[in-house]
Amino acid sequence: MSVPVPFRATALGAVPHGFLGREGGVSTGILAGLNVGLGSGDDRTAIAENRRRVVAAVLPGAALVTLHQVHSAEAVVVTAPFPDDARPHADALVTDRPGLLLGVLTADCAPVLLADPQAGVVGAAHAGWKGAIGGVTDAAVAAMERLGADRARMAAAIGPCIARASYEVDEAFLRRFDEADPENERFFAPGAGDRWHFDLEAYVAARLAAAGVERIEMLGLDTYPDERRFFSYRRATHRGEPDYGRQIALIGLPA
Repeated sequence: MSVPVPFRATALGAVPHGFLGREGGVSTGILAGLNVGLGSGDDRTAIAENRRRVVAAVLPGAALVTLHQVHSAEAVVVTAPFPDDARPHADALVTDRPGLLLGVLTADCAPVLLADPQAGVVGAAHAGWKGAIGGVTDAAVAAMERLGADRARMAAAIGPCIARASYEVDEAFLRRFDEADPENERFFAPGAGDRWHFDLEAYVAARLAAAGVERIEMLGLDTYPDERRFFSYRRATHRGEPDYGRQIALIGLPA
C-alpha cells in the first residue's frame, strides 16, 4: 500500500502538521491519487480512505475537521468535528482543543498553517486570491488571538500553491490589487502582451508579515507543472478536464 508522505515546514517545529500532495491515495482516473475533495465527483469510498490516510500520516487517531470553502475571509473556532453535511461556509479554522486535526483543501490556492505552541493554539487557512486580498489570514490570526495566542509568537507556513511563473492574470486582476494597495504591484511581473504573472505565495507571506507574524516559511512548491505530486485546478481547466482533485494541508494538537 502506498503511504502518503507529508511536506513539513521547519518553522512549525514539532507541532503535528503536514502538506499532502496527490501521491499515496486510492482514487483513479483524472483524480488519481490522494484526492480528499468532497466537492469532486470522486467515489466517496475512495475519498474516505484518502482522508483516513492523511490523518494517519500527520496525527494518528485525531478527528479530521474541514470546511465548506467559499473563497471568503471567514474564520471559525473549532471545538468539535463537524458532520460532512454541516460544515461551516468559511475558509479558515482555529482551535485550542487537542485531538482535532484542522484541514484546508487546495488545488492551486495557498494553504497556510499557523501555530503558537506556547499557547497551544493552531490554525489553518485556505488563501485563494479572493480570500487573500479579503483578509483570510488576518481573520485566522485574530481568531487564534481570541483563544490566547500571541501573533508575535506565531509561526506560519505556506504550502504548495500555484507559483508566479504559472499564474497568468489579466489587467483587471492587476488593477484590483493595485486599487487595494499600490504596494501590491511588487507581486506582479509582466507577461506576454497585456498579461501579468501574480505571486500568490509572496502576497500571502506579506499579508502575514503585515499582521505581525514574524516567522513565515514559504515552501516554494508550484502545483501547476508538477502533475505527479499535485492536483491543479488551472491545469485541469486548461486541459478541458471535467473534474479536478484536491490536496489537503493539516495541523493539530496531540491529545
